[in-house]
Amino acid sequence: MSNFQTTTSILGLSDREAAKRRAAGQGNDVPLQTSRTYWDILRDNLFTFINGVYFFLSLILIALGRASDVVVLAFVILLNVVVNVVQEIRAKQKLDKIALVTRPQAAVMREGQERVIDPNEIVVGDVLVVRPGDQIVVDGSVVGDGTMKVDESLLTGESDLIPKRQGDPVYSGSFCVSGTACYEAEKVGAESLASKMTAEARKFRKSLTPLQRQINLIIRLLLGTAILLAATTGLQMLLQVTPITRGVQNLAVIIGLVPSGLYLMITLAYTFGAVRIAQQNALIQQANAVESISNVDVMCLDKTGTLTANRINLQAVFPIALERPKLEAILADYAASTAASNKTNDAIALALPGVQRSVKVEVPFGSAHKWSAIAFGDREGVYVLGAPEILGMAITLTADQQDTIRAGADQGLRVLLFAHSPTVTTMQDANGNPVLPPQLRAIGILYFGDELRPDARQTLEEFRQAGIQIKVISGDNPVTVAALAKQAGLSDDIVAVSGQELAQMDEAQFHQMAEKSTIFGRITPEQKARLVKSLQARGHYVAMMGDGVNDVLSLKQANVGIAMESGSQATRGVADIMLIKDSFSALPKTFLEGQRIRNGIEDISKLFMVRIFSFILLIIAIGMTTLSFPFGIKSSTIVTFLTVGIPPFFVTLWATPGKRDQTAGNPFLHFVVPATLSLSFISALVYLYFFAGNLQPVLQWLSGSLSFEQLTVLVSPKELNLARSQAETGLITVQVFAGLLLIPFLKPPSPAWVGGAPLIRDRRFAILSLLVFLLFLLILFVPPLSRFFELASLNPTAIFSLGLVAILWAIVVRFMWRHSTIDRFLGIKISPFLSRNQKAEADSE
Repeated sequence: MSNFQTTTSILGLSDREAAKRRAAGQGNDVPLQTSRTYWDILRDNLFTFINGVYFFLSLILIALGRASDVVVLAFVILLNVVVNVVQEIRAKQKLDKIALVTRPQAAVMREGQERVIDPNEIVVGDVLVVRPGDQIVVDGSVVGDGTMKVDESLLTGESDLIPKRQGDPVYSGSFCVSGTACYEAEKVGAESLASKMTAEARKFRKSLTPLQRQINLIIRLLLGTAILLAATTGLQMLLQVTPITRGVQNLAVIIGLVPSGLYLMITLAYTFGAVRIAQQNALIQQANAVESISNVDVMCLDKTGTLTANRINLQAVFPIALERPKLEAILADYAASTAASNKTNDAIALALPGVQRSVKVEVPFGSAHKWSAIAFGDREGVYVLGAPEILGMAITLTADQQDTIRAGADQGLRVLLFAHSPTVTTMQDANGNPVLPPQLRAIGILYFGDELRPDARQTLEEFRQAGIQIKVISGDNPVTVAALAKQAGLSDDIVAVSGQELAQMDEAQFHQMAEKSTIFGRITPEQKARLVKSLQARGHYVAMMGDGVNDVLSLKQANVGIAMESGSQATRGVADIMLIKDSFSALPKTFLEGQRIRNGIEDISKLFMVRIFSFILLIIAIGMTTLSFPFGIKSSTIVTFLTVGIPPFFVTLWATPGKRDQTAGNPFLHFVVPATLSLSFISALVYLYFFAGNLQPVLQWLSGSLSFEQLTVLVSPKELNLARSQAETGLITVQVFAGLLLIPFLKPPSPAWVGGAPLIRDRRFAILSLLVFLLFLLILFVPPLSRFFELASLNPTAIFSLGLVAILWAIVVRFMWRHSTIDRFLGIKISPFLSRNQKAEADSE
């Protein structure tokens, strides 16, 4: 039953035969899918629902002779598409170069020797070698006398380990958890299950972040509103209340209420973040992981590779009932003869060089049973190396031996027990599960030292400053892990619990201990996933970091899965983020980058929502009072481009990290609701002032002293169109002025601007508003530009007056923010902070 024979008794194909089969089209020709293809990027940005609607409207406008309107629509569409595509392609090229380095390799038998090759070089009939942590890359059947246990959860959703022996089928997308075996490739390329199901398995892992869910809900509401307004406009055209040309223009404006530009800015934010994070040695494998990680408040990690440098050394050997030379010789041969080595075996082999011997029976180490065993022959019996807590259940240890084990754990050392049984068995039950041999007795205690990472203390401190709880989940003794954690800077009052203790708890106790404890030792893979799920059930947003096969279940369960580059192929495959060069110190920077991106997206969402909802309210209010539509295609484009076109790009680019208090009110509603209501009201008054001011009969009609039929006799269509044009220009002007004043309110450069958001003292946003303001004045005062955008001529006095109106609006909305007017009106708390006056009032009370 030796697994060692697996790679030595099978010759595999010859190089000539492999080349022949590749030429016959039997190669595993699967392209490296590190990210979306160029066609995917172009298709996803060009062929969207919104772009399709705009294209249809453009055809109608061309047919109606409104080609200049089509130019504006085409500019908006192409600007979004080009900027997005260029940025995504640049990010793709950079990410592809990084991902190429981490591409999984395959071990194959060729000419009787084991070789490591690219998966694309595999052909039908190749014999591949699989060890713990290796992913099965093509479909096939087990050959030879090796055995292994395979996790097929990525394919079936079931976490049970499936034993595989000679003749059993194996499927791409699964991975080896324990044991070593060979399998012959039968289905490769597009025929393999990897090509058919791996993409679906990855899709299953995807989930929306809280911010994405919030934005999607808002956009659905806006889409429903746009459909309702569009249906009303269509009915007006059918009833000939609105001319077809004007109706189509109105439809284009209504469709523009759906914020496709917001999608553009979010995508750009993710793209910029992925590139910046890649420079910090972290590879983003799920686009929204850049922002998702900003929500994390609990970080679960193993000590190996995080607190420690993933390097183990054998520090001491304590013989029991054997002479030291004899014990060390057995240990040396044990480590040299294992088929599936690990860090512990490597440490023994480095300290005690031995001879590779023939093995009769071997049980590889598994994270579930936490021991390994080798039988060299019937006369020598079985040697077992494992955790003292596990072997101690089958061995009676003296008080001195228990003290030695405890002393090592208290020092933060990894302690293993070496035992012997004179009876050689298969060490498996009827289901193939490992079973300890009988008559075990301890023959040695081993101390292993983990090298603490030099940056561990600083990294953990950065997590603490970011408000992120640390949970260390390990397969080692909880006392050992706790001692190392204290050396790395965690507090001395941390609570440690073992997997055996958790297994005896009921559901309520388990949830309570998951929340209370910091150190979890001797944890099985299933317990890791259950701990993550428990923390999520208590309202935490959990990131899980791992490198081994035993971490896959918990990585899939976590909100954000993080893998080490040196980790197993399966772990890297299901992770959202991969740390290049195992750079644990890059993780806090990744969290900060995620916070920066989330804050930027939240800020630009506020600008978009104020603009969109004020447009909707104005369309309804002005339509009800004047039976007219207040926006044209070109004029609405001016507002969109100047207030939520240029500024959001820089708001995203200049965003800063920071954890926002989500318990104190609702910053989004606090900013958007007062700004939208007040801006809509003052804009409607401006429109009505200009509209009625140019038409005296309109005032009489509005007062009810003149019927609509009499109004149509007294007012010519030319006069009506002129009045609408003047009113529309006045409305657009105050909308732009107010929209630009919102930017310093969003990012207050001084205390005077504080009301809708906290003080940041960054003057770049105010300067940006001033520059865009000058650009708008240029459009107003340069006749060719104003004519192209169909803006009526306004004298300087009128523009100055509109500026004063915008300033008055700013004072009013600042008052509403500072005094929580909406909170008091609605009777709910949405304001995230109190003004000085409110604090003084609260103190006096």
